[in-house]
Amino acid sequence: MTSYERVKAALEHREADRIPFDLGGSVLTGINVHAYKKLRLHLGLPELTISFVDEMQQLARVDQDMLDRLEVDVRCVDPSPPEGPTLAKPAVKDGDYWKMVDEWGITWKMPVEGGHYFDMTDRPLKNAETAADLEAFPWPDPREAARFATIKERADAAVHGEKKAYILGRQYAGIWETALWMCGFEKFFADMMVNEEFAHALMRKITDLKMQYWEKALDVVGENVLVVSEADDLATQQSLLCSPELYKSMVHPYHKELFSYMRKKAKAPIHIFYHSCGSVKPLIPLLIEEGVDVLNPVQVNAAGMDSAELKREFGKDITFWGGGVDTQHVLPFGTPAEVREEVKRRIGDLAPGGGFVFASVHNVQSDVPPENFMAMWETMREVGVY
Repeated sequence: MTSYERVKAALEHREADRIPFDLGGSVLTGINVHAYKKLRLHLGLPELTISFVDEMQQLARVDQDMLDRLEVDVRCVDPSPPEGPTLAKPAVKDGDYWKMVDEWGITWKMPVEGGHYFDMTDRPLKNAETAADLEAFPWPDPREAARFATIKERADAAVHGEKKAYILGRQYAGIWETALWMCGFEKFFADMMVNEEFAHALMRKITDLKMQYWEKALDVVGENVLVVSEADDLATQQSLLCSPELYKSMVHPYHKELFSYMRKKAKAPIHIFYHSCGSVKPLIPLLIEEGVDVLNPVQVNAAGMDSAELKREFGKDITFWGGGVDTQHVLPFGTPAEVREEVKRRIGDLAPGGGFVFASVHNVQSDVPPENFMAMWETMREVGVY
């Protein structure tokens, strides 16, 4: 089978020749630049100038020789950066930190020495209280032409040239996540309880901007699109970020509206890939109702996220993308033998009947030894055959 056929089979809950493998198909299934450099050296691949696919997360763009070496089935087709004036400021040294501002006005910092990724340090809507405050904000233009300048070419090259599937990326984080980031978590959680008018106004604005982006992105790539990516983080390691009731009343309607709109605008049937870390199991029925087809990842060490139980309860409705190996403990700190046993267990739980694309739980972090990465990959190729 071609990679495209292999991924399509998984999305349609059919067993292919083997489990599809993703590394770098999105900024949620990538690899930290430090781990990537070590892996290239380990595999004897030549030294290259490493570029970022996501500077904030310090994710390396996976080069063609690595994609070929690991027989990766998925490609990344994200929008390009805008060229017009935005709030964005490139990373500069600020004392002991690198400091950058993104196009939404959020400030991020990373230690100069020993930094692994950027963290949020300032939010542009931290003092906003009314819809009028939102109207005064200089929002990014999701339809700016530069974002779409090369996505058709890259999408066609993946599908028609390489016979690969690709993930069509979003412009930014998810509806709820963006609201939390722009206001600060404490403030927006409080807004959801005591300033609902503002909370709804902000999520309405973000939803409208997303619909503008997706209308143009789906039109530009045309009929070869298979997977489209959206994301929020809905949970912590131990619980949801809010009650199911609050999620259903405040966030769920916007997700449902956006996903329905995306399907309507797509020129071919699409599979909606939705990312949330953490203990998200209680919300999976609502995600399915919203139209989510793919859950990324299966954070197997979070509360209630037992891979066998999830497959049994939701495997007919959801494709699990990621969850092939625990990235919190086993992949960075286990032995290669422990990595192999973990991979065998997760494949045994998630792969039967299709509906599974192999990737680690979220991105491969900077402390993952290349020996463990290759133990993961080799075991996946050995036991991941139908």
